[in-house]
Formats: sequence, C-alpha cells, structure tokens
Amino acid sequence: MPAPADGVLPDGFFSTTNLPTYVRIKGEWRLPREPRMDSALVLDGEGVLWIKEGRRVRKGDLVAVGEAEDGSEGILVQTTLADVDDAGEFKFMTSEVSREKPIDYALMARIVVDERERGGYPIWVTGPALVHSRARNDMSWFIANGFVGALLAGNAVAVHDIEASIFGTTLGMTHTGEATSGGHGLHMRAINRVRAAGSIANAVKQGIVKDGIMYSCVVHDVPFVLTGSIRDDGPLPDVITDMLVAQDAMKRHTTKATMAILIATALHAIATGNMLPAFTMEQDGSMRELPTICVDSSEFVVSKLKDRGTHQAFGVVTNAQDFMHILRLYVERELDARGIRAGERLAARAAAGAR
Repeated sequence: MPAPADGVLPDGFFSTTNLPTYVRIKGEWRLPREPRMDSALVLDGEGVLWIKEGRRVRKGDLVAVGEAEDGSEGILVQTTLADVDDAGEFKFMTSEVSREKPIDYALMARIVVDERERGGYPIWVTGPALVHSRARNDMSWFIANGFVGALLAGNAVAVHDIEASIFGTTLGMTHTGEATSGGHGLHMRAINRVRAAGSIANAVKQGIVKDGIMYSCVVHDVPFVLTGSIRDDGPLPDVITDMLVAQDAMKRHTTKATMAILIATALHAIATGNMLPAFTMEQDGSMRELPTICVDSSEFVVSKLKDRGTHQAFGVVTNAQDFMHILRLYVERELDARGIRAGERLAARAAAGAR
C-alpha cells in the first residue's frame, strides 16, 4: 500500500525483525537491502526493495502490509537461522546469561581473527568503563592491528581516552585508581584542548593527543562515530548531538557489519543491536549468523539487549579490563598458531593502498 504522508506508514504495515525476511514480488521471493528491526518493507520507484525506518518513508512509497510471517501473505521470515548449531560455530541462544557460564575465549579469538582474515567489517561499541578499567591499551592494539572496522561510542569514551593521553588520568584518577589534586577538572581541560584544535584528528596531527584509542583510530584511518547525550560535558567537536543524524551515522556502519562486539555500554549496545541484522551475507550469496558479543559486568545489560530483540547476542559477564586483556592474549595465541604476525595483514593493506 502507498504511504499516506511523509514519515507515516499505512495501517497494517509489516514491522520488521532482525531475521532474514523475504517479500514475494511478481512471483519472486526477494530479500530487502539494509535489514534491521522495527522498520518497514518499502519498494522504491526503481523496483528496489528496502527496509526503511518510518521517518524515511515518503508519501506514495509502496509499503508491504500484513502480519503473517509464514509466507501466506507474501512475507516470509526465516526463523531457522537462530537455531544453527554446526560444529565449530558460535552457539547462540543455547543458555541463559550467567556470570557462572564459562567463557570460551579461544573460540571468540578464532572468530575475531577469521573476520580480519576474510576482510570482514567488525564494529566495536564501547563505553567509558573500558577506558577507566585500563583496557585502553588493548583497545588501541585491536585498532592498530586491523581488528576494528569502525568504533561506535559516546562523548565520554573519547574524552577520557584523550584525558589519559594528555594528563595520564581518567576523570582525574591515575592508572592505579588514585584521585589527583585538581583532577576533577582535567577532562574539561582535555575537551578544551581538542575544541581549540578544531577536531580530534587535528589534535592528533598537532601532537596534543599522542596515544590511545582515538589516536589509533586517526592514525590507522579507522572510522568512528561519537554520539551525544544530555549529560555530555563539552562535548568534543566530533560528537554528533542530533540524535537522528547520529542514528544515521551509526547505521552506515551497522549495515556493513559482519561482527559486533559491545563492551560496557547499555544504551549504545541496545541502540546498535536495534540496527543490526541477525545475519550477514557472504560474497557467494550464502548467509550466516552475525556474531554479536555483549560484554558487561552485569547480566542485566546482556539480558536487556536480548529482550529488545537482539536474539543472536552472546553474553559475556565480566569486567571490561579482564575481557580485553584475555581476548587479546588469545588472539595473539591464535595468530601465532596460524603463523601470522599481528600487523601482517594491516601492513599488506597499507602497501596495496600505496600502490
């Protein structure tokens, strides 16, 4: 049915899930572009089928209507993907989230390395606890060695990472967790330095920011999206404060994602989960589940993410520091086992680009 007005869907529109969804058009079952949950199936004027947020729909756009997901109304949702249980595959949805559940770091390391070796696009979504917990160096290592396709975070992650680079503190705390005199204002001074430089990239070029997560993103040309919130200090000049613009910026990366690692951030993890499909397409047209790892010190965040529809999420209940330290250790072991140096692929890509 045609949309009655810009940003308004027709009554009875089909509300999408994050699972593979096919629409029968002129006798052919077709898979739409840019899959995600909580959106609509839209056929554009050129005959291309999309999944679009309601706000993106324009008057007259053809929108699929119906409630049945079994194909009887021309819409078929493939639900078997979440039940795949092949040997050696990540086994999602097989148990409840629990801090007592064993963590298979070796398997996660193999998946992380596989993504890099196949040229995948893993997105990392991080919260400021990652910086405070002294996992900053590990995150920088993953970025520098080609394991991060894009970084999605909030203002605080960048602020405290940059504070650590300039002053050696995060929220005024030293690396040992001790408060420093006048430390409560150091993050504000860090913001001011970057604002004076005009951008994080400029601050790196000017030698203001000399190491850390944001430094690694700039130096290794890894895209990042920093989205704002009401309580942000500053914010930094790179932070997107318009939420719809921020959502669009994040979606440009979630639509390309072949893996997602969400660490110590409830709001950003759930927001990203809502934009992620539960599957990814291989170059040969085959489909596989999109590995989604959610790390938090509380079962609550992981459970809430799954309750909001990100069924494929695998929960790791631990603190950010332990997770990053141990995952890096196992990734390095996996690289050694395969006879690959950490930066080997990254150097090869840089050389190819130079040619």
